[in-house]
Amino acid sequence: MKKVHFIAIGGAAMHNLAIDLHNNGYLVTGSDDEIYEPSRSLLAACGLLPTETGWFPEKISEDLDCVILGMHARVDNPELLKAQELGVKIYSYPEFIYQNSQNKQRVVIAGSHGKTTITSMVLHVLKFHNRKFDYLVGARIEGFETMAKLSDAPVIVIEGDEYLSSPIDRRPKFLHYHPHVALISGIAWDHINVFPQFEDYVHQFELLAQDIPKSGSLIYDETDSLVNTLGNKDYADIQKYAYKAHPAVVRNGKTFLLLPDKKELAIEVFGEHNLKNLNGARLILSQIGIEDEQFYEAIASFKGAAKRLELVGQNDETVFYRDFAHAPSKVEATTKALKGQFPNRHLVACLELHTFSSLNKNFLKEYAHKLDGADTAVVYFSPKTLEHKKMPALSVEEVKANFANSNLEVFTDNQSLKTFLLSKRWRGSNLLMMSSGTFDGLDFKELSSQILS
Repeated sequence: MKKVHFIAIGGAAMHNLAIDLHNNGYLVTGSDDEIYEPSRSLLAACGLLPTETGWFPEKISEDLDCVILGMHARVDNPELLKAQELGVKIYSYPEFIYQNSQNKQRVVIAGSHGKTTITSMVLHVLKFHNRKFDYLVGARIEGFETMAKLSDAPVIVIEGDEYLSSPIDRRPKFLHYHPHVALISGIAWDHINVFPQFEDYVHQFELLAQDIPKSGSLIYDETDSLVNTLGNKDYADIQKYAYKAHPAVVRNGKTFLLLPDKKELAIEVFGEHNLKNLNGARLILSQIGIEDEQFYEAIASFKGAAKRLELVGQNDETVFYRDFAHAPSKVEATTKALKGQFPNRHLVACLELHTFSSLNKNFLKEYAHKLDGADTAVVYFSPKTLEHKKMPALSVEEVKANFANSNLEVFTDNQSLKTFLLSKRWRGSNLLMMSSGTFDGLDFKELSSQILS
């Protein structure tokens, strides 16, 4: 029995990988100084939740086959230092994934936005057609118990994150995977805390494209100017496939794909960004043996990944959606998507500034006009989050100036935000809540029941 210890086991990818290895017969242990839902409950259900939070170097012993190190840990983490002292093999999770997929066809979906949804679409179609495959994806998908799987399958589909691999490996995660098929969905500056120069951020995607071997495939969004420039570069002996939004029509709040045979196909997702995501997924699947007819048969039942335009509640006159959008390009695309789906309804769009980039005063200007697609634009941030991240205080006036929206509403405590939302007239209006956080624990189910009653 192989023994593996996870340092920072509560991470989104880390806990899923830990559960999959446990299910495959590994002896798995782990530590973390904070574990939130859903990681906590999922780890507990498998008997993998640490009995105490914190770091315990005594958990590290020479008989471990390896340690898997998460980005949440620091370089002076006592468990990491003990593993280094004992000479235990240390992997970041992308390194571990690659070590266990060297004999597979590797498909990597990358981009500043859309990669989770595209990966989820690909997995949904493969599962629909009972194909054997491994995967790693950053969001929960209906029909999948875990978001990571390693087996003897011939292909692995990986959501390729450009963020750093671990505190001791400052390379982007996706540069570990060495893909045979790679997709780049879009490039828009993100992670300013580790890529302070935009050019350096873009260069990571160039390195990914250069890593595709001869006879490999690069699939890219031709409507994104940066990606199109990258896609049009000369790479030795690889196939290149450009895509744009799939033709579609919207009727009465429902999106229909326009198929080549002049038929229409109703789908559950919507918005131009999702129509691009869908076309990108179709091209990926064509590289791994799924014909277009099979793709359309399966994609009609795809309901989206968790927290990606996820329906919270609805009645005949109002819909309430939540979304993981936090980067400027994602905020703009998601806002436009919901307004485009219901053009005659008033849209209230709320964004929480929660990430290092979004709370950085030097980055805030990237949000200029990104909420202009909403009829009522709202921004929320918590001074406590800034304190926790050890960042300078941010004023309401600075937020309003950088968003360049004269009608912007800004809140700094969630109860005031809740009061504002409940004071609105919701008949003929829709609500969109966007964040990689939780609006400081705002109960969406309760809010939904009060708005829709």
